[in-house]
Amino acid sequence: MQKFFTLRSLRKRINAILLVVVFLFCSLAIRLFVLQIIQGPSLQLRATDQWTRELAIVAPRGAIKDCTGASMAVSYTTYNVFTRPREITDSSTVAHTLSQQLGMDFETVYNKVAKKGVSETLIKLGVDGQTAENIYSAALSGVYLAENSSRFYPYGNLASQILGFTSIDNVGQSGLEAYFDDVLTGVDGYSFVQSDLQGKEIGGSLRYYIGATAGNNLTLTLDSKIQLLLEQTLEKIMTEQKAKSVTALITTLDGKIKAISSKPSFDLNSPPRDNLSTLFDQSKVKAVTDNYEPGSTFKILTVAAALEEGVTTLQDRFYCPGYRIIDGVKIKCWKSIGHGSQTLGEAFANSCNCCFMDLALRLGKDKFYKYIQDLGLGKKTGVSISGEASGILMDKSAVKNVDLARMGFGHAVAVSPIQLASAVCAILADGRLCTPQIVEKITDTDEKTISQSKFDGRQTLISASTSQIVRGLLEGAVNKTGPCTFVEGYNVGGKTGTAQKYKETGGIDQGKYISSFIGTYPADNPQYLLLLLVDEPGAGAYYGSVVAAPYGREVFLKLFDYLQEKPVSDVKVEWTTMPDVEQKSLAEAVKLLKEAGLDYELDGEGGIVCQQLPPAGTRLQKGETVLLVVS
Repeated sequence: MQKFFTLRSLRKRINAILLVVVFLFCSLAIRLFVLQIIQGPSLQLRATDQWTRELAIVAPRGAIKDCTGASMAVSYTTYNVFTRPREITDSSTVAHTLSQQLGMDFETVYNKVAKKGVSETLIKLGVDGQTAENIYSAALSGVYLAENSSRFYPYGNLASQILGFTSIDNVGQSGLEAYFDDVLTGVDGYSFVQSDLQGKEIGGSLRYYIGATAGNNLTLTLDSKIQLLLEQTLEKIMTEQKAKSVTALITTLDGKIKAISSKPSFDLNSPPRDNLSTLFDQSKVKAVTDNYEPGSTFKILTVAAALEEGVTTLQDRFYCPGYRIIDGVKIKCWKSIGHGSQTLGEAFANSCNCCFMDLALRLGKDKFYKYIQDLGLGKKTGVSISGEASGILMDKSAVKNVDLARMGFGHAVAVSPIQLASAVCAILADGRLCTPQIVEKITDTDEKTISQSKFDGRQTLISASTSQIVRGLLEGAVNKTGPCTFVEGYNVGGKTGTAQKYKETGGIDQGKYISSFIGTYPADNPQYLLLLLVDEPGAGAYYGSVVAAPYGREVFLKLFDYLQEKPVSDVKVEWTTMPDVEQKSLAEAVKLLKEAGLDYELDGEGGIVCQQLPPAGTRLQKGETVLLVVS
């Protein structure tokens, strides 16, 4: 039967076909838009990745410089050696040449060179320029060199903890290298070469090069010369005092750290990576990361708070029988026979525990805590160094009078060295507490300043008048034989400290001490502060006045020489030598000391000297006071 189409039905069919065509056209247009506009960049990268091979050009890290512009950490160009096994025609020859040039085992290199199924194989990182030139001159097919950047520390083990080190792939691992890793790290570049489907380079093809951008630079507050003279003294302490470790820092009163170090340390150019325990311990900036019981150096805080609150004056007198009984507990002064009657200045110079127990109790725990917390104890200082400790303060609600009394002379409280130094700086700087700074500024590759550290502070509860009195107390505490006699001709102030150590499980670790010294210069208007800690001295003596103070004096002498500071006084000090009086009768010992021109104090009761401080042979100023332990 013949079928006829009407005009209407034909028009419907044509419209349907047009709709299908339009739909297909729109679909193709949308797909092309997605491929070319939306996915275009990523597809282009994928395509480029298929027909090119790339070698990364590692960006050099920014330099680290001291405040004088001396470089303390720099980057230099090295090379990474790669092979592309598909392009190598004689694996044995290539492996032989590379193993000789790189000082590697032939079999190891051969296995990498002859390995199939990989596009690239890394042979060695960080090859020096001369070796890289030798490999390039050998014109080995399938062997490639890529620029790398390695770290070098011109001063070796100087400031090793604070600078830190990097991994072999240029990532900061410790110290400032880790803390400012994002600042020091640059942007890597790339070298591209066209290749075929098998990864072989196409001869005569285009090469592309995107250069690396170096990281930003750090300029520190450290002075490498001051750092060096400090570390030289620390090494001497380690040898002479047979200490477990020694830590020190020198800072200005506005918070600029000029030197900071711990010994033992290591050479940053060859860190002991094979001994992780040693590496971890010697990498810590112990002046920032470790807490310790400060002992008598803490008395600076106690006396400042007591003076500010008006609970004592320079005319105040204290009687020390050698102990105080508080809450039924007998707490001894370090001098068990007592200091007798003394003024505040004499008690500070004598480091009398009884006086400072009285001061703490007069303040009461609320005011005592108000001052020490206002001076920053119990919280981090905010210095730009990783792992900062917060110190340890007892919960105020749990503190009893016996605890408060111990805190008054620096026991039953723990601080970090930088925390204590910061607090003492605030007391001496008319009460202005500044955040310690280690970085002066950050600059780009053109030496344009990106950011500048702010050396500001806040006012604490300590007034300028109290600050002036404390400066005088510190001056009198070390210059016992006359003005400017501690460091001959120079106006230096200071305070020593001795504290017992505690076991990790709790309780006093018998026979283990931390000896310390805080020194200031000039005493009447301090610009510099030195804090020195000797952990577990093993040469016999452990009092801070014997173990730490003499080395503090040595640091100041070197500092004055570097700063070209002239003496403010022409005082001439007479020197003498400590005689050997151990195991002698007290009468005989006193006779020998008088002949040497020395004064003495007694600790204990009896007629035989069982110990003397300092040891025999120590060089002392005439008129100095030594300690005889009798039994």
